[in-house]
Amino acid sequence: MGAEIEKVRDFVVENFLFGDDTGLTESTSFRDEGIVDSTGVLELVAFLETEFGVQVEGNEFVPDNLDSIEKIAQFVARKLAA
Repeated sequence: MGAEIEKVRDFVVENFLFGDDTGLTESTSFRDEGIVDSTGVLELVAFLETEFGVQVEGNEFVPDNLDSIEKIAQFVARKLAA
């Protein structure tokens, strides 16, 4: 899961935090911290589908899957294992 975490972290830092990862941990909530908005979620999902070759279904657009680096990495790992 380490590679997924690094790739997701790099994407979030570059695309949503403009290179400044100060205070960002693997468990930082994107929603609570205002890091990713609804449009950003779509960008994030497009990245996951392209980078990892997973298909994110409409019912999977939930905070339990997409609200932090850690949750995304776990979600991607589950999708890849299926």
